[in-house]
Amino acid sequence: MKRTAGILLAGGQSRRFGSPKAFAEFEGAPFYHYSLQVMRPFCEEVVVVTRPEFVDNFPKDLCVTTDLTQFAGMGPLAGILSGMEAVEADCYIVLPCDMPFMQQHVIERLVDGHHGDVSAVTVDGKRHPLVSIWQASVKPTVRQALLEDNRRVMHVQAQVNGQWIEGSSLTDSPGLVFKNVNTPCEIERR
Repeated sequence: MKRTAGILLAGGQSRRFGSPKAFAEFEGAPFYHYSLQVMRPFCEEVVVVTRPEFVDNFPKDLCVTTDLTQFAGMGPLAGILSGMEAVEADCYIVLPCDMPFMQQHVIERLVDGHHGDVSAVTVDGKRHPLVSIWQASVKPTVRQALLEDNRRVMHVQAQVNGQWIEGSSLTDSPGLVFKNVNTPCEIERR
């Protein structure tokens, strides 16, 4: 039986936001909570990948890790590999922590449409490489890219058997659901 794990990326710098986005609140819950909730029904386990200084800010019952020492601070690609190394699975659902409007049916449709090595979302030509599903078999490709100091998630996605799934086939409101919230005022004017 295929084992699926979730990787919740919550280690960004949040420069534009001004404070750690994972803990920003929307309707009484931190941003990371929304990504966690939509992934859980499809995953045997979810690991949060964050910065060392944020580990203690997450509830103790969550599986929380940081980047592998060798790749610390190398961005989302390092977070994906670190999550893969922290939790053994056949495939991984990856979500960033800054999409509080994400919906469970979107993940369900993404899972249903997944084939190949990596499936990721595009909306009106704008790619969302972190809303994705990765097979464990791509780990060596991810590691090699990081060893070569290539941190681009889409570079790795282009090297493997991947697909881009149009967001409008996953939800009727792709503009909202796939919105990365980068500033506090964006959450208010949704």
